Amino acid sequence: MSLLEIEKLSLTIGDTPILRDVELSVAPGEVMGLVGESGSGKSITALTVMRLLPWAARASGRVAFDGIDILAASEDQMCALRGDDIGMVFQEPMTALNPVKTIGEQVAEGIRWHTRASRADAEDRARKMLDRVGLPSAQFPLSRYPHELSGGQRQRVVIAIACALKPKLLIADEPTTALDVVLQAQILDLLRDLVAENRMGLLLISHDLAVVTEMAGRITILRHGEVMEAGDTARTLSEQLHPYTRQLAQASMHVPARARTHEVGQDHPQRQAANPLLQVAKPLLQVDSVTRDYPGRRKSLLKRVAPIRAVDDVSFSIDPRQSVALVGRSGCGKSTLARMVLALDGPTSGTIRFRGEVITGNSEAELKPARRDMQVVFQDPYGSFDPRQKVEKLVAEPLHVLEKRPTTAERREMVAKALHEVGLSPRDMDKYPHEFSGGQRQRLSIARAIITRPKLVVADEPVSALDVSIRAQILDLFAELNQKLGVAYLFITHDLTVARAITDQVMIMHDGKIVERGRTSAVLDHPQSEAAKALVAAAPDLHRAIARRLQEQG
Repeated sequence: MSLLEIEKLSLTIGDTPILRDVELSVAPGEVMGLVGESGSGKSITALTVMRLLPWAARASGRVAFDGIDILAASEDQMCALRGDDIGMVFQEPMTALNPVKTIGEQVAEGIRWHTRASRADAEDRARKMLDRVGLPSAQFPLSRYPHELSGGQRQRVVIAIACALKPKLLIADEPTTALDVVLQAQILDLLRDLVAENRMGLLLISHDLAVVTEMAGRITILRHGEVMEAGDTARTLSEQLHPYTRQLAQASMHVPARARTHEVGQDHPQRQAANPLLQVAKPLLQVDSVTRDYPGRRKSLLKRVAPIRAVDDVSFSIDPRQSVALVGRSGCGKSTLARMVLALDGPTSGTIRFRGEVITGNSEAELKPARRDMQVVFQDPYGSFDPRQKVEKLVAEPLHVLEKRPTTAERREMVAKALHEVGLSPRDMDKYPHEFSGGQRQRLSIARAIITRPKLVVADEPVSALDVSIRAQILDLFAELNQKLGVAYLFITHDLTVARAITDQVMIMHDGKIVERGRTSAVLDHPQSEAAKALVAAAPDLHRAIARRLQEQG
């Protein structure tokens, strides 16, 4: 008997059809993969199971959980089910967490609500759960707040909240998107253990086909709210009978045109021959012996706490047109280093030069010329937008640093072009951020970053929230801007596939230090440091995952 059964589920919001006759099931102890592009209906299917739908939504069909008719259940029944029998890991950890409550309070809250446990008992169980998801209390006390954690660490807190009561069904909506590959492997192992130990059903929503193949025995592929194909995961992805399945599989292994033209990770002699100035040009970005310390948390007014060193004596340079990847585990200091490069934070010591001029310690007025040629794509797309502003104004924000302000008509034309380049429609400029899926919001972030045609783009996990088809388009776009406009990139990523496909050089960061640097292909094919070896070993591979599953099935 299935734990979750969805039969002919159709859903509309207002007059807009969202889902059409969706069918899937999850048995106790089974992992079901739900795959599709952004806007395909994956998340709204999960929200239907949780009955967390917009007020204008109208659903028909059958959604049954453990014999309970979800669509007919009362709100009191759903409140009893949510968090206890059905847990959910939401896609964006920062918006899923309460910013004014500690992580200990948030994990313990559901435990106390559903079990009536004492505060001390709930805190003890919360601490054990956080330990299990990789947040040991010695480093991450229960008194930490969400803003004190990295994106990957916040995602671990969300997973701890969802799994604290060992639910019968766990819905995981992109549960490892913000995690580095080592931690991703650990979290996937944890989810496997929970499924095996508690015979928990797991509905795994992801755009990463390699992760789904590693985890799920069966897969359902959605497109525009309809099921395109469903069945055994390995056979479905290896046979690729439906054209859309073939499209997704090809996109997941896509290599940009730049990488096909030149061997990625090498100093391209063809490009240098075409641009002799590259051989003598000064570095576009020069980072010299940069260190960043943060004050430690005091346990009392009398006890002095040693500062925490987030970035430790880092030096590197990026040349014009060069693409460099900064790879490392969550919390290693990647985002802190990026903030200093962007002059959004100042180093404790060391200097940063952009176009040969020192930018550390400068005022905003002094930084304005540099800001014209330096843009950023932040890790959390929703958190980087003002939810009260429309897309036109949000994407056009960087235009104020241009020497000549565009007219209203010119601004709309520039916004429309940027939206088109990232796979969105010019009609989207009159919408608000909440009207887009997580992947679509990341595309808006990228459109905002490229609208001024900068010389350097610092991209903090720029494609982590994107489905494979759009990721392929965005990587091609990055490659095209690199070739046509000479845009240089600092890619901060935990996805070694992205680093391998798009960058010339890679830097491996560990505990605030650069422990290895070199040509991308050389470092990733023959890692020397223990940190690099661990990242390479944990990286998922679609071909390898399919072959392993087919071999297991005989």
